[in-house]
Amino acid sequence: MSVALNQVIPWGRSLQEYTQMFNLSAKELDLRILGVGDGPASFNSEMTALGHTVLSIDPIYLFSRAQIEGRIEENYDTLISQVKQNSDNFVWDFFSDPAHWGRFRLETMRKFLEDFEVGKVQGRYLPESLPSLSFTDCQFDLALCSHLLFLYSVQLSFDFHRDSIQELCRVSQEVRIFPLLTLNGEKSPYVAPIQSYFSEAGFTVDICRVPYEFQKDGNEMMRIHRND
Repeated sequence: MSVALNQVIPWGRSLQEYTQMFNLSAKELDLRILGVGDGPASFNSEMTALGHTVLSIDPIYLFSRAQIEGRIEENYDTLISQVKQNSDNFVWDFFSDPAHWGRFRLETMRKFLEDFEVGKVQGRYLPESLPSLSFTDCQFDLALCSHLLFLYSVQLSFDFHRDSIQELCRVSQEVRIFPLLTLNGEKSPYVAPIQSYFSEAGFTVDICRVPYEFQKDGNEMMRIHRND
């Protein structure tokens, strides 16, 4: 999946959000974690500061800090305006209101930007693209896919979802995907067929409720676990 930066809206989330979105225990934070489509999330930066191991992949890591920062600035006001106009579609508990949401997002993405160049040199940010990855089989304990698969069901085909999840299952023992909703707030039409496909292929597939909800009814993740 190639990417042009002018087609991307970089938008990142924090360690606190990852912990809730994927229902991560303190013990699980010590696993070998692959962050999939992390974009300008501060997850890697915060985890690294705490001594944990995370490798983040996203095609936007081909670009420079200045280029990514420019795209964030270009899109910030538009996104804030859209959320304000559609505020009834969101749950305001983690965030108190759209202004708080915007401030939190900027702080999160600034942490990423401050860490990005160092993290690239250290090999923590790689411009890998689904559905084909360069990693070895079972290189990771846990792959976390945030706001990519299922969310972009209109833009990304079922075949892309199936092949991408198959690849994530190859490189990790367990895959977690959040959310299960599309951008318009409806449950992705791919959730049920993906669950059936991987269950029939011998994986354990669960739909789990999580303690995070920003999109209304967007409080579930999919867990796909190898049984070998």
